[in-house]
Amino acid sequence: MQSLWKIVGSPRYILIFEAAARHGSFTQAASELNVQQPAVSAAIKQLEQALGTPLFLRSHKKIELTPVGASYYAEVSNALHQILEATRAVQSEARNAIVTLCASTAFNTYWMMPRLRTLRDLYPEIDLRLQSSDREPDIDEEGISLAVRRGDGHWPGCHTFLIAPEVIYPIASPGLMQRTGLGCKEDILAATLIHLEEPVRERPGWKDWFEAQNCKVTIPPSGLRLNDYALVLNAAISGEGFAFGWNHLAADLVANNLLSARPEWSWHTGMGFYLVWSKARPLSENAQRVRDWFISAAGNRRPAN
Repeated sequence: MQSLWKIVGSPRYILIFEAAARHGSFTQAASELNVQQPAVSAAIKQLEQALGTPLFLRSHKKIELTPVGASYYAEVSNALHQILEATRAVQSEARNAIVTLCASTAFNTYWMMPRLRTLRDLYPEIDLRLQSSDREPDIDEEGISLAVRRGDGHWPGCHTFLIAPEVIYPIASPGLMQRTGLGCKEDILAATLIHLEEPVRERPGWKDWFEAQNCKVTIPPSGLRLNDYALVLNAAISGEGFAFGWNHLAADLVANNLLSARPEWSWHTGMGFYLVWSKARPLSENAQRVRDWFISAAGNRRPAN
């Protein structure tokens, strides 16, 4: 390759030559390469001087390859095609190795991270990239392999797999739970309520939970309002008040005595948290492996569609 630099001055001249020969026009080559026409003409002249022979016959209205130019174009075109195919193969392999998972900060922190070592031990070659988002991304537009969404399991253009049904119950730090006692559900109102108020995604609130429990109460206007469920869980662990416990995220924290819960007051909303992937864009082999691992980790449920 060092010899090539010495002969032609710059491999860029060869790319410009290929475009000009393919189009039969310096102007069209300039348009394709997003440069000015004089730059193409100058590059061809530099290449011809380096090779010591004309590559084009120039007239007022058109250009034509000389016999030497036509032979050189055939060899250059074939070589560049091989380089292109090799580049695409490397790119495809790299894309196949990368798997993106887009979910909320709370899901990535409290569901994914405790299980990540198991996945990495099983598939150490997979380049898994966790993305946290406060919205539901367009997985096709943004090239996302897998995403986690709350809903009824039906999204146009998406396959879905139920990770966990939506089950909500009150949670608090063990100390606060013990001090409050909670003889009945309404006793929760004596403590600070921690509210999740996400800017984009729709989430149920305390009013919805009390209504589902057939409790007619007035929710105090005061309380702690946070826009991310990971912050809500951290605030509850710190003893700041009572929060919603989404079972699929809170259960491990309760089992580890970081939180206390009242699961007997669970609200089964009929919604769920789903793994979704595109119907229009086939999953790579590695993305399929991660998807299948999710199916196993979440209890061997079958994909919904």
